[in-house]
Amino acid sequence: MLANYLIGLREGLEAALVVTILVAYLVRTGRRSALRQVWTGLAIAVGVSLAAGAALTFGPRGLSFQAQEALGGTLSILAVGLVTWMIIWMSRTARFLKSELQGRLDGALAAGGAAVVLVTLLAVGREGLETALFLWAAAQSTGSGTDPLLGAALGLATAVALGWALYRGALKLNLAKFFAWTGLGLVVVAGGVLAYGVHDLQEAGVLPGIGSLAFDVSAAIPPDSWYGALLRGTLNFTAETTWLQAIAWLAYVLPMTWLLVRRLWPRQAPAPTRPQTEHVAA
Repeated sequence: MLANYLIGLREGLEAALVVTILVAYLVRTGRRSALRQVWTGLAIAVGVSLAAGAALTFGPRGLSFQAQEALGGTLSILAVGLVTWMIIWMSRTARFLKSELQGRLDGALAAGGAAVVLVTLLAVGREGLETALFLWAAAQSTGSGTDPLLGAALGLATAVALGWALYRGALKLNLAKFFAWTGLGLVVVAGGVLAYGVHDLQEAGVLPGIGSLAFDVSAAIPPDSWYGALLRGTLNFTAETTWLQAIAWLAYVLPMTWLLVRRLWPRQAPAPTRPQTEHVAA
């Protein structure tokens, strides 16, 4: 549940920031008439995201077991790729997001109302589709019933509240730091989703090594225990992990963590030293 709350919070806040920037810009420049197009684009984006989530949930049910595992593993790895791109992109461009969106909106306003709808749809819809895919993959890896949906809903609600507070000026956030810190949490979640995707592809026969376990701690951490469920729900931890899963997890989590830590605590450039002058005795 905690992992899905983080996904909903992170992705929801990105979408909320997009809408907040667009609305605030239109209001402050006296172009309130274009707000209807923004809300129209937002509604279409939400509808597309919900439809994508429904298709992911109910679409594969008629497939064979191997086909379901192959599709699930492929989509899980695709979800990790998308969220990784999002983490890196947002950590680089969070401080420039406002000016970038305002520039796009100016061009859309000059082109007409349909262009404003399209700008909003693309900006928010991208976040919605990423959220739907990653939440689906995370829910598949934890298998915790309705808990993933509840966690995601709470995260989205928190994101909407934060977006409203930012719009009203009641809250100030260092967006670069916020997205870097939440990115660290998402890296761990994405590592678990990646390992789950690898396991699915192993069960489908696409990847080898399904019976070669790196460790098996199911006796110490039973999957049906409360702490086993907690680890699975927060970190996507599995008590029985193959060597290929473990290697994939380490190969993803370690370099991504290093990258984000460097963005959180950048190395300071050494202070310039004063040149020493030689004193020549007269």
